[in-house]
Order: sequence, then C-alpha cells, then structure tokens
Amino acid sequence: MKEMKNIKVSFDFDSTLDRGDVQMLAMWLVHQGIEVWIVTSRISDDDAAFKGWTHNWNGDLWTVADQVGIKKENTHFTAYANKSEFLDGKGFLFHLDDDDIELEFISELDDDIIPIHVEKDDWFNKIKELIK
Repeated sequence: MKEMKNIKVSFDFDSTLDRGDVQMLAMWLVHQGIEVWIVTSRISDDDAAFKGWTHNWNGDLWTVADQVGIKKENTHFTAYANKSEFLDGKGFLFHLDDDDIELEFISELDDDIIPIHVEKDDWFNKIKELIK
C-alpha cells in the first residue's frame, strides 16, 4: 500500500460527494491519513451573502464535510471557474467528479492528476487501485 501521508485527493460536491457511497469512501480516505479536499464550482458563503442570497448557502456541503472529516480549509469554491485552474500543479492524485467538461479540462493538464468520473461503473475500483 502507498504511503498514505503524502496523498492528496479531491472531490466535487454536487452529484458526487453528496452521494452516500462517495461519502463512505471519502471518510475511509480521511481515516487512512489521506488529505481529502472538496473542489466545487459553487460560490462561497461570503460571496453568496454579498449577493444578498441566503446566509447558509453551503450548509449541505459543510454538514457533509463535517460528517466525513474534511477540514474546512480543504474546501475550495471556484465560483464557476474551471476546477482545473485550481487543481493544476497542486499535487492531487485524483479528482472525482460527475461533469464531463471539468474532467476533460483536468485530463488536459500537464499534471499527474487523474480525472475519474463518478458515474462510470469502475470509479471505485480505479480509486482502490490508485491508493494501493
């Protein structure tokens, strides 16, 4: 098994980390000492408040992050920018997402990050193989 301490992975939230099966995997990764991140296209609570939207804009995300054990500082809101812009060069092993376009941009990076589609049948096995 790989040295878990220096592994960093990322998950989209909507239609990915909001799923129970993905949450269980993320929780296991956290307990293995892997640095787990949420990288979402959403806007931050501060940006939402600035626009006059509800104060607890990302309440569902924070609830899941807390339950899974993801640190608040390991959450990045891209505010609808391509996630690849944030992920590039930061040493992530993989990014799990449901968005074909986001995954395509990630696959085009000059980076070793592996884009994985959560709606493909083999997503879980791909992650298991990467972590071995």
